[in-house]
Amino acid sequence: MKLRTILVDDERLARRELKSLLSNHNEIEVIAEYGDPQEAIKGISELNPDLLFLDIQMPGKTGFELLEELDHVPHVIFVTAYDEFAIKAFEVNAMDYILKPVEDERLASALNKSIKFIEEEKEAEINLEDQVKLTGNDQVLIKDGEKCWFVHLKDVSYFESIGNYVRVFFKGNKPLILRSLNNLDKRLDDKEFFRANRKHIINLKWVVNVETWFNGGLQVELKDGEKIEVSRRQAAKLKDRMSL
Repeated sequence: MKLRTILVDDERLARRELKSLLSNHNEIEVIAEYGDPQEAIKGISELNPDLLFLDIQMPGKTGFELLEELDHVPHVIFVTAYDEFAIKAFEVNAMDYILKPVEDERLASALNKSIKFIEEEKEAEINLEDQVKLTGNDQVLIKDGEKCWFVHLKDVSYFESIGNYVRVFFKGNKPLILRSLNNLDKRLDDKEFFRANRKHIINLKWVVNVETWFNGGLQVELKDGEKIEVSRRQAAKLKDRMSL
């Protein structure tokens, strides 16, 4: 299996050198490269790659700002000349953080870890496709540390991605479960649960109010008073879903 990969770096030489190094790794297929962050956002959204090599300091928009504008974020390996952003990189769940100039041995280490993780995730997704979608009437076991709850999904107002975990909000509780939001999204019935943005899935039956928001997006208010932004891309889908 080849991982569909996109390179984003405003320096053409840096992209060329990285592409050359990646050509030594048969598991990687570079499907696109971008020097402009705004063009990259459009390309990533359309091509939906498995893996993204991303520079941080770029004219007009940082790599972190680029990720904020994506609804579905691929796995990311940051490639940068600056080491002071490492902590923030892992806060946004980066697979790895490589300093320029990129050394082949260091790249190979990052790729081995990333490939193993992505392959396991894809295998889990295939298994999920064979399972019946969960609806609000289903009851699930949620375990966080030593605490356990049997929860009807109709009582869950929303889910929030926290790194490799998802926080589940129900009846004043908010436990963490070890699950990616992408996998959870595939498991839930999309007639009742909606991916509002890259960090949140909301229970549509909890929505009490919808308002226009910045940049063509929306803001929904839930029964518990929580307000969650719906990204511009997802706003159009929500309007179709909730209209007559």
